[in-house]
Formats: sequence, structure tokens, C-alpha cells
Amino acid sequence: MQDHIPSSSRPRRLALAGLAVLLAFGGLGLGGLAPASTASAQEVGPSGLPLPRFVSLRANRVNLRVGPGTNYAVEWMYLKSGLPMEIIQEYDNWRRVRDAEGAEGWINQSLLSGSRTAVVAPWHKGKDDVQINLYGEANRAAAIRAYIEPGVVGSIRACNGEWCEMEFAGNRGWIEQAQVWGAYPGETYTN
Repeated sequence: MQDHIPSSSRPRRLALAGLAVLLAFGGLGLGGLAPASTASAQEVGPSGLPLPRFVSLRANRVNLRVGPGTNYAVEWMYLKSGLPMEIIQEYDNWRRVRDAEGAEGWINQSLLSGSRTAVVAPWHKGKDDVQINLYGEANRAAAIRAYIEPGVVGSIRACNGEWCEMEFAGNRGWIEQAQVWGAYPGETYTN
């Protein structure tokens, strides 16, 4: 991936840097993965928090286990903090999560953070001709601040139901909410 500094009049092309996932049995493709569905009839888990909900990894090394406890085998190991996860079930201090590629398993709650992050269009990852625009304002007529490659992880600052204000390596702007995995369609959020 190329790193270069373009002139200030052109948008930057941001590349995925450091998104490392070690798989126990090899790689999983994204297949026909689509954006997360809206949680219309949201239930409340034993923690008192809504299910499902998005969180992120707190640590640089996190084990995804096949069951809720340290006696269960490790299926995956995540090697980067800040990756978004969707909590879909709770049991004691364990959370059943789903990642952007659809892998599911259990992570101890102490390794999860309430900080919201999102992956840009993971369903387009690996396609060279796809780039997602990061706009200066929450509309398509606004100036483009950067081009974001699919698979890049950024921090969510706010979502209004149609757009999310995000930050990618110091580049802040607005991206269409339907283009990220880490915020539900129609969801509003303020950091």
C-alpha cells in the first residue's frame, strides 16, 4: 500500500494500515456480507444494555473463544485494538460477538470498550476500483476530504441516521452510514 502526501487541494487516499487478524484455521472471505441490519425490536441484555449493540476491542491481543469461559478453545486471535464488534448475546461477564466478516464467538467484557469504531464497506474489501468518499459535510454536494479504501477502520464521533462523522488517521469528515459496518442503518449516536 502506498503512503504519500498529496497536495492540500486533492483528497487523500487512505489505506488500511495494521488491521491484523490471526485466524486459527486460515482466512475467511467476506462472501456476500452486507451491512448490519437495523435492530428494530431491540431487547435488553442481563447487563441492562441493548442487544445487539456495537463496541470495539480494548486490547491489542484479544482471544475469540468458542464458548463463554477460559476453558473454551480459542478460535481466533485479534491483534489490533479498536476493531468494531457487535455484541449479540451476554452471559455473566462474557459477550458473544460478531465481527465485520461474520465470525462469531465469545470475548470477556473486560477486553471490550464502549468506544465506537466502524469498518468502511468491508463487503467491498479487496476490490481495487472501489473507494468511499469522506465529505466535509453530511451531504454528497460537500467537498470530498479523502477517499477511504474498503476495510479501513475509523472512529465514530456521531451518526445522524444517514451519515456518520468519523475520523481516519487525523482526517475527519462525514461518510454515508450505509457504507460502514459499526453503526446500524437509521441509528443516531453522539460520542
